Amino acid sequence: MAVFQFKPPQRVEARTHLQLGSVLYHHTKNSELARNHLEKAWIISQQVPQFEDVKFEAASLLSELYCQQNLVDSAKPLLRKAIQISQQTPYWHCRLLFQLAQLHTLEKDLVSACDLLGVGAEYARVVGSEYTRALFLLSKGMLLLMERKLQEVHPLLTLCGQIVENWQGNPIQKESLRVFFLVLQVTHYLDAGQVKSVKPCLKQLQQCIQTISTLHDDEILPSNPADLFHWLPKEHMCVLVYLVTVMHSMQAGYLEKAQKYTDKALMQLEKLKMLDCSPILSSFQVILLEHIIMCRLVTGHKATALQEISQVCQLCQQSPRLFSSHAAQLHTLLGLYCISVNCMDNAEAQFTTALRLTTHQELWTFIVTNLASVYIREGNRHQELYNLLERINPDQSFPVSSHCLRAAAFYIRGLFSFFQGRYNEAKRFLRETLKMSNAEDLNRLTACSLVLLGHIFYVLGNHRESNNMVVPAMQLASKIPDMSVQLWSSALLKDLNKACGNTMDAHEAAQMHQNFSQQLLQDHIAACSLPEHNLISWTDGPPPVPFQAQNGPTTTSLASLL
Repeated sequence: MAVFQFKPPQRVEARTHLQLGSVLYHHTKNSELARNHLEKAWIISQQVPQFEDVKFEAASLLSELYCQQNLVDSAKPLLRKAIQISQQTPYWHCRLLFQLAQLHTLEKDLVSACDLLGVGAEYARVVGSEYTRALFLLSKGMLLLMERKLQEVHPLLTLCGQIVENWQGNPIQKESLRVFFLVLQVTHYLDAGQVKSVKPCLKQLQQCIQTISTLHDDEILPSNPADLFHWLPKEHMCVLVYLVTVMHSMQAGYLEKAQKYTDKALMQLEKLKMLDCSPILSSFQVILLEHIIMCRLVTGHKATALQEISQVCQLCQQSPRLFSSHAAQLHTLLGLYCISVNCMDNAEAQFTTALRLTTHQELWTFIVTNLASVYIREGNRHQELYNLLERINPDQSFPVSSHCLRAAAFYIRGLFSFFQGRYNEAKRFLRETLKMSNAEDLNRLTACSLVLLGHIFYVLGNHRESNNMVVPAMQLASKIPDMSVQLWSSALLKDLNKACGNTMDAHEAAQMHQNFSQQLLQDHIAACSLPEHNLISWTDGPPPVPFQAQNGPTTTSLASLL
């Protein structure tokens, strides 16, 4: 500040305003004063020739500050002007294009963001930076995947694959491009519910991250200033690879594997968060927790799942942006928890809230499928159920291309037909689920379909065929392990063996059923006794503050665990 008393030349004055603005922006909460200095730096630097570093850094920081103050309409024209006048400065031109594309993405204007990334890719090609061209194109591919523009994604990813393979440069940069490319391929397969088809890509990705972890960062700066970018730090990439591995394990029904990788990823995240406050780390943490919560509900650890749901609430309390992007998932998880503790009215309220909050087609379909299962269990919601089933009809125009969700929709149809006593129709739907789930190794759906088919054959008096279904269902459920399917299978095995006069086997199955019932009942009571159980009533507004303990459980019924 003292420098200004000496009426310095414009170059010194602009640089000093930039330095003051930067210090105030990064290290204080005095954003108004920071903005004042950055605006002066931007205005003065435009009058000084050959002063690119100060001019464009001021524009970049100032637009960040505007966004922080919700002044997006001030940030956009500022970035556009800076982009327009930075064409002779490759590093800043690319950086500002990325920044404006990110701003459009946050506003969910993915079309404008894709256009800018396309402009950036062409500019990078012209200035001879194939590396940054690949970064622009991969970023565009990521947004096209988010928009479900699959016709445009495939040729773009093919081009990216060629650029990445042909680029000869810094080994860490090359491998990080390959990780970006493979992460897009893996998530594309997982979005399509193709758990088996994704395995070669996932294996490549895991090998790639191992290669990166053995490489040393070279401090040699690239000769082309347009190459001065990197996608993610390698520590972040490592967590991301764990994350997509967890997503795969969850979909495939390898729940112990999902647990193992989640533990590793969360441990690494905790270490990183001590040194780095990057918002992407909180996003990774929330997505990991969302997946492990679903695993816990399947494996009969409802109390732990509930505490982790509360943890997600707390992470979302700290970041409004995180809450706005994960609110629907949070209510969906609460709906799944409500089903597991047999609170069907609350489950319906949670799923209805989640449907209101999402525009994501896959999530919408997942929620509707689960809401249909709630209506089936309630038994008196036929009109609502018919309306829902019409919207997720797997025999006709299914709303999404996900193989996994379509197989689940067949299962829900089979479940409904079973409850209505239309057994032949139920068998048709369930055989369709089995065909689809076997094709892509969807173990949980396979186990659920087998046990329900076993139940149908038992009701029809075909004990041999029932046994042929229930025994493999039990084996698969034990491998996952899926507690509800094990409970259901052991009850059926007990009745089957009793009907066939196999007293010893019937006794053994009865003992198994008793053990599973006890385990689930204890966990049920423990979960409902937690103060966090009150979250089942939250359907509006931001996530609530941590709950106070209440007196005893609100529900102890274990009437329906199927």
